[in-house]
Amino acid sequence: MKRVLPVVALSALGLITVWRYEPTADTSSAATTVTEPASTPSASSGSSGTSTQVVAGSTVATEKGDVQVEVTFDGDTIASVRMLTQPNHPQTTAAVPKLIQETLEAQSADIDTVSGATITSDGYRESLQAAIDAKPETSTASPSASASSEAASETVAGSTVATEKGDVQVEVTFEGDTIASVRMLTQPNHPQTTAAVPKLIQETLDAQSADIDNVSGATITSDGYKESLQAAIDAKGA
Repeated sequence: MKRVLPVVALSALGLITVWRYEPTADTSSAATTVTEPASTPSASSGSSGTSTQVVAGSTVATEKGDVQVEVTFDGDTIASVRMLTQPNHPQTTAAVPKLIQETLEAQSADIDTVSGATITSDGYRESLQAAIDAKPETSTASPSASASSEAASETVAGSTVATEKGDVQVEVTFEGDTIASVRMLTQPNHPQTTAAVPKLIQETLDAQSADIDNVSGATITSDGYKESLQAAIDAKGA
């Protein structure tokens, strides 16, 4: 929307100039979605240099459907992984959190197949390896660049919330003021929780807040997730 400022008399001849101002769209809180091919990694923050990189793996076609992962590297460390594309299948939904957790522990694509989700596991590993192979070597940053990177990227653990189903705790990685990724540190060992977690994380990335809907069939876990998430958001920068 354009705003017209007051008309200012510029001379006795009555010449006037109307100044118009057009605001710039605010994108500071928009969630980042990487759609580049695996050969085109992108820095997750303009001030972070090469310390933090977000790389999309190749899209792998499987019998169940396409699989594509996105990896966030902090230096040479795999900081987080999220699915950009996955088959709409209950076994895939249940397998994804396990595959991601194994990746974070192994720090490579050398992970086991999840029982009952062999096809998805194979596609996941192939896309993951493509992302790892596409990551450029981390260059040595100057002290000032390193300080900027640390200021731009921050990982905060939320509070541990006790629920009837079990404890829930999330960890949030911020890039500036943007929620770049969320992962579960603790969650109930329950099929409905396992299925709900990827949906809760995706909603968080879309909303960029804890103001998200409960997942049907996992109300208790959803409430605990949102409480722990809000605690992490409140603790950012503390």
